[in-house]
Amino acid sequence: MIRLENVTKRYGETLAVDSLTLDIPAGEVCVLIGPSGCGKTTTLRMMNRLIEPTSGHIFVDEADVETLRPEQLRRGLGYAIQSVGLFPHLTVGENIVTVPKLLKWDKERMAARVEELLTLVGLAPSEYEGKYPRQLSGGEAQRVGVARALAADPPVLLMDEPFGAVDPLTRQRLQAEFVRIQRDLRKTVVFVTHDVDEAIRLADRIALMRGGRLQQYATPEEILDHPANKFVHDFMGADRALKRLGRVKVSDVMRTDVPTVDSSTRAADLRSRASCAEERFLYLVDGSGRLAGWFDCADLADGGGPESAMTSVDWRESAVASDASLKEALSRMLEFGFRSIAVVDGEGRLLGDVALPTIEAALGAGDTHVAAADGQGGARP
Repeated sequence: MIRLENVTKRYGETLAVDSLTLDIPAGEVCVLIGPSGCGKTTTLRMMNRLIEPTSGHIFVDEADVETLRPEQLRRGLGYAIQSVGLFPHLTVGENIVTVPKLLKWDKERMAARVEELLTLVGLAPSEYEGKYPRQLSGGEAQRVGVARALAADPPVLLMDEPFGAVDPLTRQRLQAEFVRIQRDLRKTVVFVTHDVDEAIRLADRIALMRGGRLQQYATPEEILDHPANKFVHDFMGADRALKRLGRVKVSDVMRTDVPTVDSSTRAADLRSRASCAEERFLYLVDGSGRLAGWFDCADLADGGGPESAMTSVDWRESAVASDASLKEALSRMLEFGFRSIAVVDGEGRLLGDVALPTIEAALGAGDTHVAAADGQGGARP
């Protein structure tokens, strides 16, 4: 979808980008990363001709961008930046349809697109469409910025540190929202960031730059496992094995056949289950299948009452979502002192669990295709 051929940008004697060649496949996220001044933002801005290259060629969908009028090119590319750049005198809805209005869409089509996009980025249309930018939080403004970039349904989305100006918690939520949207839309995305963890989480391919030169262009797994040189090795950090866990989804490796009992189970039946259980703990679910806690089988088998053997939990705190990464799961397990952790859906319904043996297997693996380990039902807290 995007091809750069020997692209160079000079500012006098300064070489900002040096003979950069890249191929970015359709439907993939390419993250440009590197230290300040490495040329990543310059590269992004040359793609939509906010900056003109000194030499070389850039092709978008086989069209040389130099043959297109800048305004024609930009109307076909979504663009989202760190400072958002919403027009303060326009409402959220009016901001979103900036490009569709230039393309002469009719009012009904624009109204439908605003509703569709606000829903897509997780903002209620009835609540947000009429608000002004000053009435939005930083995270909400970033979501509107992404919606505006998607408004005309461009095949290519250019994003220049779009989540860099918000707090870490909001940033994680925006990243998760971006992953969900990209999974549904499969846009070709060029994403600039200085955050290694963000690059690993979002990218299909990473282009790591230094001093205007490309150091390595590969999948996150390849860069983590086989850095091309010492600079790449050092830039990705000493905790590359832990970073690899960020590429493995809990849903890919979790165990689904977990032992459960529901809240209506009688004490005698509970003891019977516990006495023949091969594992230490039984998960407790309510009538809707939501995680409510667990029973200690050893305590029950020794004659303890259900009340003393039961640990009640709030699934929002003591479990992870199925689309969480193994890195998130490990962090939660260390926080609570668990050796395994429950996996739930968005409503708290128990889907399975993931245990330390699985995470250890992922840490020791050379790639992210890790089979579920045996013995996942090990000791809990």
